[in-house]
Amino acid sequence: MFDDVAPKYDVVNDVLSMGQTRRWRRVVVDAMDVRVGQKVLDLAAGTGTSSEPYADAGVDVVACDFSLGMLKVGKRRRPDINFVAGDATKLPFADNSFDACTISFGLRNVNEPHKALAEMFRVTKPGGRLVIAEFSAPVVPLWRTMYTEYLMRALPAIATKVSSNPDAYVYLAESIRAWPDQDHLAAWLQEAGWTDVNYRNLSGGIVAVHRAQKPGAEHRESVPVAKLRRQIKPRRQAGDQSR
Repeated sequence: MFDDVAPKYDVVNDVLSMGQTRRWRRVVVDAMDVRVGQKVLDLAAGTGTSSEPYADAGVDVVACDFSLGMLKVGKRRRPDINFVAGDATKLPFADNSFDACTISFGLRNVNEPHKALAEMFRVTKPGGRLVIAEFSAPVVPLWRTMYTEYLMRALPAIATKVSSNPDAYVYLAESIRAWPDQDHLAAWLQEAGWTDVNYRNLSGGIVAVHRAQKPGAEHRESVPVAKLRRQIKPRRQAGDQSR
């Protein structure tokens, strides 16, 4: 399915999110707070759009995805980025390989998300960070109702016009509805061993950005949550919340 939509994947996402995808990804980059010389795993990286800011900043980023079609498009567009084929539940990397891991809008597509969280924990260095962006549960009831209507009615109709595989976006809508809310994902992170778990709601909870840390003193301390909020405050829009 993902191989089929790879050529127009990024364009279609921009259309369906009404341009919000780019803003959501900027929040993830800020939350990662990585530096030159550090190594980052960008899981479910697709065509590498989410990996580009790290590569452009001189960070050693590995873009990992299970879709060979996505990786092919990404490698053709950004040959300077290290694209690796891999299964999120069985990552092809050694223990403690990365200073930070991130996955944006991909955990929901993993058959066993608990295993993926455990695998990211395994390959992250002690003291390292994890940042997850995923569709979540709108916090305002009226907004939640409107969003559900958009997912189940408008989104598939729009996808028919702009995508070569509209069925993939029917799956998208259904998978978002079935995905657990913010607090459930936070609990999963804690069960996998992650600590200092917190999240921020974007666009009224349509998307939530979760951040966590792997215990250990060998790595430099992560930026305190309060400082993280100050860093990303200028980019906030109505409906954004932190927790």
